[in-house]
Amino acid sequence: MTKSIEFYFDFSSPYAYIGYKELKKIQKKNSFKINFMPVFLGGLHNLAGITPAAFNILKSDYMNRDTKLICKKKNILFNFNSYFPIKTVNFMRGVIIVKEDDLELIYIEKIFNAIWKDGLNMNDQIVINKVLKNIDLNPEKFLTKASDQKIKEKLRKLTDDAFKKGIFGAPTFRVNRKIFWGQDRLSYALDELNS
Repeated sequence: MTKSIEFYFDFSSPYAYIGYKELKKIQKKNSFKINFMPVFLGGLHNLAGITPAAFNILKSDYMNRDTKLICKKKNILFNFNSYFPIKTVNFMRGVIIVKEDDLELIYIEKIFNAIWKDGLNMNDQIVINKVLKNIDLNPEKFLTKASDQKIKEKLRKLTDDAFKKGIFGAPTFRVNRKIFWGQDRLSYALDELNS
């Protein structure tokens, strides 16, 4: 039986981007499955009563410096997005949409890169359309599906379920029902995976 790690994420988090890049790098050298668990971080923060770092100037400034420092040390291509915060709810719904078309891995890679490697303005519909077309997705159909009540409810349920498991931020890794919050806890999650 293949071991698996649950990766709870929202594209809005630069730390989720770092966690994703590290997880993919490690997966190439090891045999385990990544279960991508999309959540809406804004909703998760509301449930947990947390004020996001983006809305606290001291935390936001620190996060900008910290993520650059981490990526330099870990040799991860990174640009703190000057359009931050990015509204990602439709992109998170998109993870649910593309799973049906077997585009999940490509989609997650391209959206993360667009925001945190290429620094694109993913709040601008023209830019979004170009990125979606580059993934072979029709922007109009994508937006229509993302607005569908069933897709909205599914993301809401995934977010609620994550909170019920004790998850309050992104990225979070979950192995054997144990949670490890933050990109800097990946090694602990991997220890649990291999225990």
